[in-house]
This record gives sequence, structure tokens and C-alpha cells, in this order.
Amino acid sequence: MSVVSHTPAAASTEALAHFQARLGFETDCADVWYASQHEARDFVLLDVRTPTLYAAGHVPGAINMPVRTIAEQRLADYPADTLFVVYCAGPHCNGANKAAVKLARLNRPVKEMIGGLTGWIDEGFGLERG
Repeated sequence: MSVVSHTPAAASTEALAHFQARLGFETDCADVWYASQHEARDFVLLDVRTPTLYAAGHVPGAINMPVRTIAEQRLADYPADTLFVVYCAGPHCNGANKAAVKLARLNRPVKEMIGGLTGWIDEGFGLERG
């Protein structure tokens, strides 16, 4: 018996509920890229890193809103049902998670772009600078 199968997989109904629920909390770089290139962008992409890191390179179309600056007054121009997709540097960074918590506390719909900037680059997608 391998270390993989040592702990049995969850029942299919439990696995379905788990993985389906995750999609309500996250999206991935490829889906953000595809939506940005081929569909009407129905979300606001937030880069929650520092302005210096944002200027050095960010996902095209992302708005820089560092975690510490997320507040109701910064969101006032967006309708209450606006979906925010947040990202930070990558899997080694929890800035996107912190931003998602703040947005959720403000009753704003939010998803995390898993992989962050590292995932975006790994997918071969380009960056904007400035």
C-alpha cells in the first residue's frame, strides 16, 4: 500500500461537495486570462502587493490595492455585487488571503486567483509594468 492510498479517498459525494465548494472561493490564472481575452470581464482584478512590486510587473488590467488600503471608501465606486478577484506574489504569500478576508468582512464577493503572480508567470502569460 502506497503513502498515497494509505488514507482512503473520501466518498465521491463528499469529494464532489468539497471540490465544488472550492470553486466558490478560488479561480485560477488560466481562467482569469481566458476571461480577460475572450469574454466580458465581469470581475475586478486586484493586485494586493505593494505599489513598488505592482509597478515592477503585474497581471494586465489589475488594479493595485494593497491589503492595508482595502476599505469601504476605496470600494465606493464599485456596485455592491462586484466580484473582486485578488492575488499576491504566489503560493508563498498570504496577502491574497488577507485581502479576501477584508473584502468578505465588507460583504463584497471575492475569489482568490490561486498561484498569484508566480502562477501567472508559470502559465506563460505576460506582465504589464508601470
